[in-house]
Amino acid sequence: MNPSSSPTPQLTLRSGETIASEAGLTLLAAWRVIRKYWMTATAVTLVVVVTTTFYTLGQTKIYEATGTLQFDPSPPRPLGKQVDSIFDNGGGSFWATREYYETQYKILQSMRLALSVVQQLNLHRDATFIRNLPPGHSVPSANVSLEDAAEILRGRLSVAAVKESRLAMVRYTDSDPERARRILNAILERYLAQNVEDALSSANAAVDWLHGQLDNLKGELERSEMALHEYKIHKNILSVAFDDQSNMLRDQMKQVSEVLTSVRTKREEASARRDELLQISSDNPSTLPATELLHNSLLQTLRQQYEEALRDREGLIAGGKGKEHPDVAVIQSRIDTSRAALLNEIRNIQKGVEADLSTVSRQESGLAGLLERAKSQALDLNLLEIEYNRLARTKTQTEKLYSLVLERTKESELTQMMRVNNIHMLDMPLLPRSPVRPRVPVNVAIGALSGLALGIAAALGRGLLDRTVKTPDDLERGLGLPFLGLVPKIGPDGSRGSYYGRRQRRKRQKEVVNRELIVHEQPSSGIAEASRAIRTNLLFMAPDNPHKVLLLTSAGPAEGKTTVACCIAIAMAQAGQRVILVDCDLRRPRLHRIFGRTSEVGVTTELLNDSANLTRDDLAEQLKTEIPNLSVLPAGPIPPNPAELLHSDRFKTFLSRLTERYDRIIIDSPPIVAVTDAAILSTLVDSTILVIKAFSTTKEVCRQGIRLLADVGATTAGTILNFVDLDRHEYKYYHYYYRRYGYYYSSEPSPVERPAAPREPPLAH
Repeated sequence: MNPSSSPTPQLTLRSGETIASEAGLTLLAAWRVIRKYWMTATAVTLVVVVTTTFYTLGQTKIYEATGTLQFDPSPPRPLGKQVDSIFDNGGGSFWATREYYETQYKILQSMRLALSVVQQLNLHRDATFIRNLPPGHSVPSANVSLEDAAEILRGRLSVAAVKESRLAMVRYTDSDPERARRILNAILERYLAQNVEDALSSANAAVDWLHGQLDNLKGELERSEMALHEYKIHKNILSVAFDDQSNMLRDQMKQVSEVLTSVRTKREEASARRDELLQISSDNPSTLPATELLHNSLLQTLRQQYEEALRDREGLIAGGKGKEHPDVAVIQSRIDTSRAALLNEIRNIQKGVEADLSTVSRQESGLAGLLERAKSQALDLNLLEIEYNRLARTKTQTEKLYSLVLERTKESELTQMMRVNNIHMLDMPLLPRSPVRPRVPVNVAIGALSGLALGIAAALGRGLLDRTVKTPDDLERGLGLPFLGLVPKIGPDGSRGSYYGRRQRRKRQKEVVNRELIVHEQPSSGIAEASRAIRTNLLFMAPDNPHKVLLLTSAGPAEGKTTVACCIAIAMAQAGQRVILVDCDLRRPRLHRIFGRTSEVGVTTELLNDSANLTRDDLAEQLKTEIPNLSVLPAGPIPPNPAELLHSDRFKTFLSRLTERYDRIIIDSPPIVAVTDAAILSTLVDSTILVIKAFSTTKEVCRQGIRLLADVGATTAGTILNFVDLDRHEYKYYHYYYRRYGYYYSSEPSPVERPAAPREPPLAH
C-alpha cells in the first residue's frame, strides 16, 4: 500500500499563507459574525443607551439667551462725507471690513467687557452664577476675584456671525433663564456704551492734541511772519514782487545794452573815419574819401579849387610855359594857397573826428559800467529772492498747516459734540423658554448610534478573537482542506439540538444505548444521513482506485474522532462492504467499551504474537459485531512503546493481511499534535481524514496538525466537522435541509439502507 499510488493529491500546507477571509472581514462575513454575537452587540448597545439616557437626564438644564447686533460700517455723517471720522468704523475694502467684524467679535468676548459687566452686576459675589445653579437653590454667598468671575462669564458667552449679512448673534448660556437674559442684556448694553465711549475718548484725545498743535503752529506762524518782515527791512526790499523787479532790471539792462551797442557802433565808425583821414597825404590832399566830400561842402569846394589850379598849371606848362613863368608862378601860388586851405580843413575835420571818438569812448565806458551795475543788481536780487523765498515758504507752509489744524480742530470739536454709534441692538435678549442642553433626543440618538457602533465593534472583536473552526468555509478557505461532511451534535441521550430534541422526544420509540452506534440504532436520523453523505464523498473521491485503508485522527484530544470513525464504519457496513474498525489508539483506547468487548485481545496481542492468529476462524468470528458486515479490532493491552510498535514491520504485515480480508479498514488513532502515532500511521494508509470539533478546535491547532501530516508526506482525503449544532445560524442551510426532509430519530429501518450482505467465509490458514 504505497500512499503515493493513490490518486488523491498530497496535502498542501498553507501555514505561511494569509487567507483573504482571515485578513479582513467582508460584509457578508461581518454580518455573520454580528448575527452570531447579536446578544453581545445588543447588550453593549443597551448599556450605552441606558447610560447615555441617565447621564443626559441627570445633567443640569442649560438655557440660552440670544441677542442680535447690527454693524454699520458706513454710519450717517452729519458733517458731510468730506469730514473724516476720528475713529475707524470698518468701512473700506473687503478685508478691512472683515478684520473690523472679527475685531468686534473679540471685543465682545474680551476680558475688559467681562470685568465691566461683572462689576456692574456684582457677579463675583453671586454664588448661583459662579456655580451655575438653577433658580430655587439657596447657597451661601461666594466671593471670588473679578478675573475668575469674568473668565466664567466669558466661558458661557459666544458670538457667531450671520452669513451674508452685517449681523452677529450673541449667545449666553446659564441654568437660570432670567439670569441668562439679564446678563446678556447687560453685556450688550455695556458693549454699545463702550463703543460710544471709545469713539468719544478718541475724539477727546484728538481734540486735545489738535489744540496743542494749533497753539504751536500759531506761534511758529507769527515768528515766520516777523522774520520775513525783518528781512525786508534789513535788505531794503520793497513790497514789490521779485518777478517785477527782475523784469525792471531786465528791461533796464536791455536798454543799456542797446545804447551801448549803438555807441560802440559810432565809436567804430569814428575810428574808421579817423583812420581814413590819417591816410590823406599832405602832398596830394585831393585823395579824400567820398563820404567826407559828401558830408562837407567846404571841403568839396576847396578840393575843387585845388584841382582847378592844378589843371591850370598843367595847361600852362603844356602851353610851353616853364615853371618859372610868371603865370605859372601865379598858378603855383594859387595851388599852394588852395592846398594849404584844404589841408587846414582836413586837419579841422580830423580834430573833430578825434573829439567825436573820445566822446563816444567815454559814453561806451559809462554805458558798460551801467550794464555791469545792472547785472550785479540782478545777481544780488537772485540771492535776496532765494532767502526771501525760503522765509516766505516757511511762512506759507506754517500758515497752511495752521489752517488745516484749525479746520480739523473745529471739525473734531463738532464730532466731539455728536454721539454717533455705528453698532445697534437689532433684537434684545428675550427670556428663554426651553433649555438648549441637554438635548435628550439628540443625546439618546447619539448614544444609540454610538452603542450600536460599539456593539458591532464588540461583536466583530469577539468574532475576530474567536479562532475556532466553525463552518466548512473555515476549513476549505481558511485551512485549504477538502470538506467531506459534518456530523451533527449528539446529546447525552441521543438527542440533537433544542428544536429537534423536543420533537424527537415525542417520536422516539426506544432509548439510545450508545451515541457512537446511533447510525445503526437510528438509521433514519440526521446523523445517519450525515454519515452516509461522508461515505458517498469518500467513495466518489477515487472511484477507480478506492481508498481501502482510512486513518481517522484529530489535531487535539476530545474532538470525537472515535465517534466519527464508528459512524463512518457503520455507514460503509450498511452499504454492503466488509468493514473492520481497528483501534490503533494504543494510549487511550475506547472501541472495546463501545462494542462491549474486552481489551485482552487486540492489535497489540496480534503484533506481539504470531500475526497469522488473525486468520483463525474463531478469532475472526470474535471480531464480528451485531452490525452486519462490521468487525471491530480493539487496541488490546496498552504497550509501553506505541510509536515503535506501529512503526514496525509486523504492523505493516498485519495491515496488509487485513486488506486481503476486508473491503474497508477504518483506523482510529490518537491526536496527531499530542503524539506521533497518527503521523506514523498516516504514512501506512491510503488516506488520512482529519476530524475537527466545531466551535472548539482552533485554527492554529489545525494548522499544526496539517503541518505534521505534510512533513511526513501524508495523503489526506479531507476533513470532517464534528459536533455541529445545526440550530446555530451558521448552519441555517443544513437546519432547513434536515427539517424540510424530516430526518429524525426513529427505530424504523432507513429507506435507503441496503440489505445486509452475507457473512464472509472464514479465511484459510
